Amino acid sequence: MKRPAEPAAFRSYYGRPIIKTPTWKVPDVPAYLFLGGLAGASATMAALAGATRRPLLRRTGLLAAAGGAGASVVALVHDLGRPARFLNMLRVLKPTSPLSVGSWILAPFSALATAAAGSEITGLLPGTGRLAGVAAGLVGPAMTTYTAVLLADTAVPGWHEVHRGLPFLFAGSAVSSAGGLALLCVPTAEAGPARRMAVAGSALELAAEEVVLAEAGLIARAYRTGRPGRVLRVARALTAAGALAAAVGGHRRDVAAAAGLCLLIGGAATRFGVFDAGCDTARDPAYTVVPQRQRLGGQRPD
Repeated sequence: MKRPAEPAAFRSYYGRPIIKTPTWKVPDVPAYLFLGGLAGASATMAALAGATRRPLLRRTGLLAAAGGAGASVVALVHDLGRPARFLNMLRVLKPTSPLSVGSWILAPFSALATAAAGSEITGLLPGTGRLAGVAAGLVGPAMTTYTAVLLADTAVPGWHEVHRGLPFLFAGSAVSSAGGLALLCVPTAEAGPARRMAVAGSALELAAEEVVLAEAGLIARAYRTGRPGRVLRVARALTAAGALAAAVGGHRRDVAAAAGLCLLIGGAATRFGVFDAGCDTARDPAYTVVPQRQRLGGQRPD
């Protein structure tokens, strides 16, 4: 009779980390994650608003896309230290590298979003501006998820072990944040699509987080305890409150604005919490050693 596998034991060299802790700066990289997702979802929202003749919603989406993309590039360059380092990433396109593909998503998207917003503000070249806005809207979904793929492709257990669900979590958070920004800025008469975005994005975000943590095993501990756990609990509470307010009272201007603010803060907190949890798992060797030994022993990581 085959004996059941023994529980994986944890041992490491004097408790020292197995992998190097990410050296990315805070708040630069979490802000880059949040602003890029917000920009991508806002561009898609703007393109759809233009197709359905909602000019104020379209204008808000275009400005948010351009502003978010520009600010995310600034945050990324500040983390890299020199603008030349970002430009060097555009010298080649390597399809097998999420960092290379992400750079080639961010740069064209930023240019398209800026061109569309510039045309919207100045009134110059309206045809070109509309085409740029549509193109940015098409690239928008990639903007909302590529950062999740970028994190998951690292050796950091807190990100790599949840690689299947992390893009859905980031996509839902980006959509709810874009809807929240529109609720905050757009009159309720044109904000119907933004309300639906806020509710649908929040539902996807909250559901994806539950699925991710249910399947994460030991890694879920990093997301539920310490500072990341506190930040993510606040993010969930704000996201749920914002979605409920948008669904129930979003036709009132004051309620819509409050809902939008909750969703924006919740979306930012989600990115900071995910980033912080990943860094914690890199510092603690147990998160690297135990899941690997469980898999080698034929056990499900827990």
